Amino acid sequence: MPRNRRLRVLTWHVHGNYLYYLTQAQHDFWLVTRPGHPPGYAGRSGVLPWGNNVHEVDAAVVAQRDFDVVLYQHREHWEHDRLMVLSEAQRKLPSVYLEHDPPQNNPFAERHWVTDPATLLVHVTHFNRLMWDCDAVPTRVIEHGVLVPEGVRYSGELERGVVVINNLATRGRRLGADIYASAAGRVPLDLVGMNAQQAGGLGEIGNLDLAAFTARYRFFFNPIRWTSLGLAIIEAMTIGMPIIGLATTELSTVIADGENGYVATDVDSLVERMRALLADPSEARRLGQNARRTALERFGIERFARDWHDLLCEVAM
Repeated sequence: MPRNRRLRVLTWHVHGNYLYYLTQAQHDFWLVTRPGHPPGYAGRSGVLPWGNNVHEVDAAVVAQRDFDVVLYQHREHWEHDRLMVLSEAQRKLPSVYLEHDPPQNNPFAERHWVTDPATLLVHVTHFNRLMWDCDAVPTRVIEHGVLVPEGVRYSGELERGVVVINNLATRGRRLGADIYASAAGRVPLDLVGMNAQQAGGLGEIGNLDLAAFTARYRFFFNPIRWTSLGLAIIEAMTIGMPIIGLATTELSTVIADGENGYVATDVDSLVERMRALLADPSEARRLGQNARRTALERFGIERFARDWHDLLCEVAM
Protein backbone atom coordinates (compact mmCIF):
# COMPACT_ATOMS: atom_id res chain seq x y z
CA MET A 1 0.00 0.00 0.00
CA PRO A 2 1.44 3.45 -0.91
CA ARG A 3 2.67 5.28 2.18
CA ASN A 4 1.02 8.50 1.01
CA ARG A 5 -2.47 6.95 0.84
CA ARG A 6 -5.00 8.44 3.26
CA LEU A 7 -6.31 5.64 5.42
CA ARG A 8 -9.78 5.36 6.93
CA VAL A 9 -9.14 4.72 10.63
CA LEU A 10 -11.98 3.66 12.92
CA THR A 11 -11.39 4.61 16.55
CA TRP A 12 -13.06 5.96 19.70
CA HIS A 13 -12.86 9.18 21.75
CA VAL A 14 -11.14 8.02 24.94
CA HIS A 15 -8.67 10.79 25.86
CA GLY A 16 -9.61 14.04 24.16
CA ASN A 17 -6.24 15.79 24.05
CA TYR A 18 -4.44 12.65 22.92
CA LEU A 19 -7.03 12.06 20.21
CA TYR A 20 -6.62 15.64 18.99
CA TYR A 21 -2.85 15.18 18.74
CA LEU A 22 -3.30 11.79 17.06
CA THR A 23 -5.48 13.31 14.39
CA GLN A 24 -2.62 15.56 13.31
CA ALA A 25 -1.52 12.48 11.33
CA GLN A 26 -2.71 12.85 7.76
CA HIS A 27 -5.40 10.19 7.71
CA ASP A 28 -9.18 10.21 8.11
CA PHE A 29 -10.35 9.26 11.59
CA TRP A 30 -13.88 8.01 12.18
CA LEU A 31 -15.05 8.20 15.80
CA VAL A 32 -17.67 5.76 17.05
CA THR A 33 -20.54 7.62 18.73
CA ARG A 34 -23.70 6.73 20.61
CA PRO A 35 -26.77 8.92 21.28
CA GLY A 36 -26.02 11.51 23.94
CA HIS A 37 -22.26 11.15 23.42
CA PRO A 38 -21.51 9.20 26.64
CA PRO A 39 -17.90 8.62 27.79
CA GLY A 40 -15.99 6.63 25.21
CA TYR A 41 -18.36 7.73 22.44
CA ALA A 42 -18.00 11.53 22.58
CA GLY A 43 -17.04 11.98 18.94
CA ARG A 44 -16.08 15.53 17.96
CA SER A 45 -17.67 17.07 21.06
CA GLY A 46 -15.88 19.54 23.30
CA VAL A 47 -13.88 22.69 22.58
CA LEU A 48 -10.91 21.15 20.77
CA PRO A 49 -10.53 22.45 17.19
CA TRP A 50 -11.06 19.15 15.38
CA GLY A 51 -9.78 19.07 11.82
CA ASN A 52 -11.72 18.20 8.68
CA ASN A 53 -10.16 14.72 8.80
CA VAL A 54 -12.14 13.84 11.95
CA HIS A 55 -15.61 12.36 11.40
CA GLU A 56 -18.32 10.65 13.42
CA VAL A 57 -20.08 7.35 12.79
CA ASP A 58 -22.94 6.06 14.91
CA ALA A 59 -22.30 2.67 16.48
CA ALA A 60 -25.50 1.38 14.90
CA VAL A 61 -24.14 1.80 11.36
CA VAL A 62 -20.42 1.09 11.85
CA ALA A 63 -20.81 -2.41 10.40
CA GLN A 64 -22.10 -0.91 7.12
CA ARG A 65 -19.05 1.32 6.54
CA ASP A 66 -15.65 0.67 4.97
CA PHE A 67 -12.43 1.22 6.91
CA ASP A 68 -8.76 0.33 6.47
CA VAL A 69 -7.58 0.06 10.10
CA VAL A 70 -9.30 -0.32 13.48
CA LEU A 71 -7.58 1.50 16.36
CA TYR A 72 -8.87 0.36 19.77
CA GLN A 73 -8.10 2.48 22.84
CA HIS A 74 -10.09 0.96 25.71
CA ARG A 75 -10.76 -2.51 27.08
CA GLU A 76 -14.54 -2.06 26.75
CA HIS A 77 -14.20 -1.34 23.05
CA TRP A 78 -11.92 -4.33 22.55
CA GLU A 79 -14.05 -6.79 24.49
CA HIS A 80 -17.53 -5.48 23.59
CA ASP A 81 -17.58 -3.23 20.53
CA ARG A 82 -15.19 -5.44 18.57
CA LEU A 83 -17.71 -8.27 18.86
CA MET A 84 -21.03 -6.40 18.97
CA VAL A 85 -20.49 -3.29 16.81
CA LEU A 86 -18.04 -4.38 14.11
CA SER A 87 -18.92 -6.77 11.31
CA GLU A 88 -17.09 -10.06 10.88
CA ALA A 89 -15.15 -8.55 7.95
CA GLN A 90 -14.20 -5.50 10.04
CA ARG A 91 -12.87 -7.74 12.81
CA LYS A 92 -10.43 -9.14 10.24
CA LEU A 93 -9.11 -5.68 9.32
CA PRO A 94 -5.60 -4.65 10.40
CA SER A 95 -5.95 -3.69 14.07
CA VAL A 96 -3.98 -1.69 16.59
CA TYR A 97 -4.62 -1.43 20.33
CA LEU A 98 -3.38 1.81 21.92
CA GLU A 99 -2.70 1.26 25.64
CA HIS A 100 -2.62 4.59 27.47
CA ASP A 101 -1.70 3.35 30.96
CA PRO A 102 0.65 1.12 32.93
CA PRO A 103 -0.90 -1.99 34.54
CA GLN A 104 -3.29 -1.14 37.36
CA ASN A 105 -3.55 -4.39 39.35
CA ASN A 106 0.04 -5.66 39.47
CA PRO A 107 3.03 -3.51 38.56
CA PHE A 108 5.00 -6.25 36.79
CA ALA A 109 2.91 -9.43 36.36
CA GLU A 110 -0.39 -8.25 34.88
CA ARG A 111 -1.26 -9.93 31.60
CA HIS A 112 -2.71 -7.60 29.00
CA TRP A 113 -6.16 -8.57 27.74
CA VAL A 114 -5.16 -8.22 24.08
CA THR A 115 -3.93 -11.72 23.25
CA ASP A 116 -4.31 -11.75 19.45
CA PRO A 117 -0.80 -11.81 17.93
CA ALA A 118 -2.24 -10.29 14.74
CA THR A 119 -2.96 -7.07 16.66
CA LEU A 120 -0.20 -4.53 17.26
CA LEU A 121 -0.17 -3.25 20.84
CA VAL A 122 1.13 0.33 21.06
CA HIS A 123 2.31 1.83 24.36
CA VAL A 124 2.75 5.55 25.00
CA THR A 125 5.90 5.12 27.14
CA HIS A 126 8.74 2.63 27.32
CA PHE A 127 8.03 2.20 31.04
CA ASN A 128 4.49 1.04 30.28
CA ARG A 129 5.71 -1.53 27.78
CA LEU A 130 8.31 -2.74 30.29
CA MET A 131 5.71 -3.35 33.00
CA TRP A 132 2.89 -4.95 30.98
CA ASP A 133 3.05 -8.70 30.28
CA CYS A 134 2.11 -8.76 26.59
CA ASP A 135 3.32 -12.32 25.95
CA ALA A 136 3.45 -13.02 22.19
CA VAL A 137 1.52 -9.91 21.11
CA PRO A 138 3.81 -7.57 19.12
CA THR A 139 4.38 -4.22 20.79
CA ARG A 140 5.61 -0.78 19.83
CA VAL A 141 6.18 2.51 21.65
CA ILE A 142 5.13 5.87 20.25
CA GLU A 143 6.03 8.60 22.70
CA HIS A 144 3.72 11.58 23.15
CA GLY A 145 3.64 14.65 20.97
CA VAL A 146 1.83 17.85 21.95
CA LEU A 147 0.68 21.20 20.65
CA VAL A 148 0.36 24.33 22.78
CA PRO A 149 -1.40 27.58 21.82
CA GLU A 150 0.67 29.97 19.74
CA GLY A 151 2.44 32.61 21.79
CA VAL A 152 1.85 31.02 25.21
CA ARG A 153 5.09 30.95 27.17
CA TYR A 154 6.07 30.56 30.81
CA SER A 155 6.18 33.75 32.87
CA GLY A 156 6.24 32.35 36.41
CA GLU A 157 5.31 35.54 38.24
CA LEU A 158 3.05 33.77 40.74
CA GLU A 159 4.98 32.58 43.79
CA ARG A 160 2.99 29.34 43.80
CA GLY A 161 3.14 25.91 42.23
CA VAL A 162 0.38 24.33 40.16
CA VAL A 163 -0.87 20.73 40.14
CA VAL A 164 -3.06 19.42 37.29
CA ILE A 165 -5.02 16.23 38.11
CA ASN A 166 -8.63 15.28 37.41
CA ASN A 167 -10.80 13.86 40.22
CA LEU A 168 -7.92 13.71 42.70
CA ALA A 169 -10.16 13.40 45.77
CA THR A 170 -11.68 10.12 44.55
CA ARG A 171 -8.54 8.60 43.02
CA GLY A 172 -6.51 8.42 46.22
CA ARG A 173 -2.97 7.27 46.81
CA ARG A 174 -2.16 6.15 43.26
CA LEU A 175 -2.66 9.72 42.05
CA GLY A 176 -0.88 11.11 45.12
CA ALA A 177 -3.78 12.73 46.97
CA ASP A 178 -1.90 12.35 50.25
CA ILE A 179 1.34 13.72 48.78
CA TYR A 180 -0.45 16.75 47.37
CA ALA A 181 -2.16 17.44 50.71
CA SER A 182 1.13 17.15 52.59
CA ALA A 183 3.05 19.38 50.18
CA ALA A 184 0.23 21.94 49.99
CA GLY A 185 0.46 22.32 53.76
CA ARG A 186 4.09 23.41 53.45
CA VAL A 187 4.30 25.38 50.19
CA PRO A 188 1.64 27.33 48.27
CA LEU A 189 0.09 25.03 45.65
CA ASP A 190 -3.04 25.32 43.53
CA LEU A 191 -4.82 22.23 42.24
CA VAL A 192 -6.77 22.41 38.98
CA GLY A 193 -8.71 19.74 37.16
CA MET A 194 -12.14 18.14 37.09
CA ASN A 195 -13.74 18.24 40.57
CA ALA A 196 -10.58 19.80 42.02
CA GLN A 197 -12.71 21.63 44.59
CA GLN A 198 -13.31 18.33 46.41
CA ALA A 199 -9.60 18.24 47.25
CA GLY A 200 -9.41 21.95 48.10
CA GLY A 201 -8.48 23.01 44.57
CA LEU A 202 -9.67 25.71 42.21
CA GLY A 203 -11.68 23.69 39.70
CA GLU A 204 -11.42 22.72 36.06
CA ILE A 205 -9.65 24.85 33.46
CA GLY A 206 -10.66 24.34 29.83
CA ASN A 207 -8.34 22.46 27.49
CA LEU A 208 -7.56 25.50 25.37
CA ASP A 209 -7.00 27.76 28.41
CA LEU A 210 -4.84 25.47 30.56
CA ALA A 211 -1.42 26.39 29.14
CA ALA A 212 -1.95 30.13 29.59
CA PHE A 213 -3.38 29.58 33.07
CA THR A 214 -0.46 27.47 34.31
CA ALA A 215 2.18 29.70 32.66
CA ARG A 216 1.92 32.22 35.50
CA TYR A 217 2.91 29.72 38.19
CA ARG A 218 6.52 29.32 39.31
CA PHE A 219 6.62 25.53 38.78
CA PHE A 220 4.52 22.50 37.90
CA PHE A 221 4.29 19.80 40.59
CA ASN A 222 3.36 16.19 39.80
CA PRO A 223 2.60 14.13 42.97
CA ILE A 224 1.37 11.01 41.13
CA ARG A 225 2.92 7.72 42.26
CA TRP A 226 1.84 5.43 39.42
CA THR A 227 0.68 6.69 36.06
CA SER A 228 1.55 7.12 32.46
CA LEU A 229 3.46 10.26 31.47
CA GLY A 230 0.83 13.00 31.68
CA LEU A 231 0.20 15.22 28.68
CA ALA A 232 -0.23 18.19 31.03
CA ILE A 233 3.40 17.76 32.14
CA ILE A 234 4.69 17.77 28.56
CA GLU A 235 2.49 20.74 27.67
CA ALA A 236 3.89 22.64 30.66
CA MET A 237 7.44 21.80 29.59
CA THR A 238 6.68 22.95 26.05
CA ILE A 239 5.76 26.45 27.24
CA GLY A 240 9.00 26.57 29.26
CA MET A 241 7.89 25.55 32.76
CA PRO A 242 10.10 23.72 35.29
CA ILE A 243 8.77 20.38 36.57
CA ILE A 244 8.99 18.95 40.08
CA GLY A 245 7.71 15.42 40.60
CA LEU A 246 8.17 11.89 41.85
CA ALA A 247 11.00 9.87 40.32
CA THR A 248 8.62 7.08 39.35
CA THR A 249 7.45 5.61 36.04
CA GLU A 250 8.48 7.39 32.82
CA LEU A 251 8.90 10.83 34.40
CA SER A 252 12.25 9.77 35.83
CA THR A 253 13.59 9.50 32.25
CA VAL A 254 12.30 12.95 31.25
CA ILE A 255 13.36 15.21 34.13
CA ALA A 256 17.05 15.52 35.00
CA ASP A 257 17.82 17.07 38.40
CA GLY A 258 19.11 20.59 38.14
CA GLU A 259 18.68 20.66 34.35
CA ASN A 260 14.98 20.94 33.56
CA GLY A 261 13.43 20.38 36.98
CA TYR A 262 13.70 17.98 39.91
CA VAL A 263 12.48 14.45 40.61
CA ALA A 264 12.93 12.37 43.75
CA THR A 265 11.23 9.71 45.84
CA ASP A 266 11.84 11.81 48.97
CA VAL A 267 8.90 14.22 49.15
CA ASP A 268 10.65 16.34 51.79
CA SER A 269 13.50 17.03 49.37
CA LEU A 270 11.00 18.01 46.68
CA VAL A 271 9.36 20.47 49.07
CA GLU A 272 12.76 22.04 49.64
CA ARG A 273 13.24 22.33 45.86
CA MET A 274 9.86 24.04 45.60
CA ARG A 275 10.81 26.55 48.28
CA ALA A 276 14.08 27.25 46.51
CA LEU A 277 12.33 27.99 43.21
CA LEU A 278 9.79 30.23 44.92
CA ALA A 279 12.72 32.27 46.21
CA ASP A 280 14.69 32.25 42.94
CA PRO A 281 12.63 33.05 39.83
CA SER A 282 15.73 33.27 37.64
CA GLU A 283 16.66 29.67 38.45
CA ALA A 284 13.09 28.59 37.74
CA ARG A 285 13.31 30.33 34.38
CA ARG A 286 16.59 28.58 33.55
CA LEU A 287 15.13 25.18 34.37
CA GLY A 288 12.03 26.01 32.36
CA GLN A 289 14.03 26.95 29.29
CA ASN A 290 15.76 23.58 29.46
CA ALA A 291 12.41 21.84 29.99
CA ARG A 292 11.12 23.45 26.81
CA ARG A 293 14.21 22.28 24.94
CA THR A 294 13.63 18.73 26.17
CA ALA A 295 9.97 18.84 25.15
CA LEU A 296 10.67 20.16 21.66
CA GLU A 297 13.38 17.56 21.06
CA ARG A 298 11.53 14.55 22.46
CA PHE A 299 7.82 15.34 22.22
CA GLY A 300 7.42 17.41 19.06
CA ILE A 301 4.09 17.04 17.27
CA GLU A 302 5.77 16.55 13.87
CA ARG A 303 7.66 13.46 15.07
CA PHE A 304 4.54 12.13 16.80
CA ALA A 305 2.33 12.55 13.73
CA ARG A 306 5.01 11.00 11.53
CA ASP A 307 5.36 7.99 13.85
CA TRP A 308 1.62 7.37 13.76
CA HIS A 309 1.46 7.88 10.01
CA ASP A 310 4.23 5.34 9.47
CA LEU A 311 2.71 2.80 11.87
CA LEU A 312 -0.78 2.99 10.38
CA CYS A 313 0.59 2.63 6.87
CA GLU A 314 2.72 -0.31 7.99
CA VAL A 315 -0.16 -2.29 9.50
CA ALA A 316 -2.44 -1.51 6.56
CA MET A 317 0.00 -2.87 3.97
